[in-house]
Amino acid sequence: MLYDIALRITQHYDSPAAGARQVARLVPPTIAGEQDVIAAVLDVEPPPDERRDRQDFFGNGVVEVAYRAAQERIEFRLTARVRRHPVARSLLPSPGPSGLAAAIARVHSLSPDAPHHFLPPSPRVPVLAELAAYAREVVPPGCPVLEAVETLGLALHRDLSFDPKATKVDTPMAEAFAARHGVCQDFSHIMIGALRSLGIPAGYVSGFLRTIPPDGEERLQGADAMHAWVRAWCGPEIGWTEYDPTNACFAGTDHVLIARGRDYSDVSPVKGMLRTAGPQAADHAVDVVEAEA
Repeated sequence: MLYDIALRITQHYDSPAAGARQVARLVPPTIAGEQDVIAAVLDVEPPPDERRDRQDFFGNGVVEVAYRAAQERIEFRLTARVRRHPVARSLLPSPGPSGLAAAIARVHSLSPDAPHHFLPPSPRVPVLAELAAYAREVVPPGCPVLEAVETLGLALHRDLSFDPKATKVDTPMAEAFAARHGVCQDFSHIMIGALRSLGIPAGYVSGFLRTIPPDGEERLQGADAMHAWVRAWCGPEIGWTEYDPTNACFAGTDHVLIARGRDYSDVSPVKGMLRTAGPQAADHAVDVVEAEA
């Protein structure tokens, strides 16, 4: 699938913000066998005094910007064309819990993709006894890893309600799980915590999701949103697989990847520091449109 993607994130400051330094993870990467980025441009307005493009530890594209003068607003605008390839489901058997633990122990690497980074607690995914008990309840003992991923994803989709007004970006995972509602970020953090409690390395994926309007209705510009889903390590033969618990499906051609990390704190679209005395607000709009080849 070929997509034209447009994203706008605008930050507004009631009092001019001085000394602003922002870090953005908004540009999709080319990933062999998964997606090709034909073109991608990230513009920042007003033009920053400093700009640096680099990669972080996990290989995500990072754009750092800084301003010396005070600003009342900063806007990030991404324009990209991306081809997303189908990802075939592996027909290889995945190990059970004991086999997976042995396979993890045999990995003598701390490379960015090593499973060891994705098994311990992380800043946004702490150990939660209630979630571990839930995972043990819905996933049968001895269940193969790939089957466990799907079983858990389907259970969360059944038991959690999607509610865009229920949580905020900083709502703790425990609170969202206790209330059994949230958005894609909450669904993903909860699934990551549940998988890790079963000994399955799991991480967070940020990206875009193509949405299709109801029959007879036109797409609304800016109606799409940034999305999140989960990746899980299913052993050395299968490797990493990605699952979308919000939509109860494995990630496919409707999913365009931006960044991967342990949780949202590793891949947040824009974060940084500034000096200001008043409140601030942000709004964003996303369009993911199928393009003609």
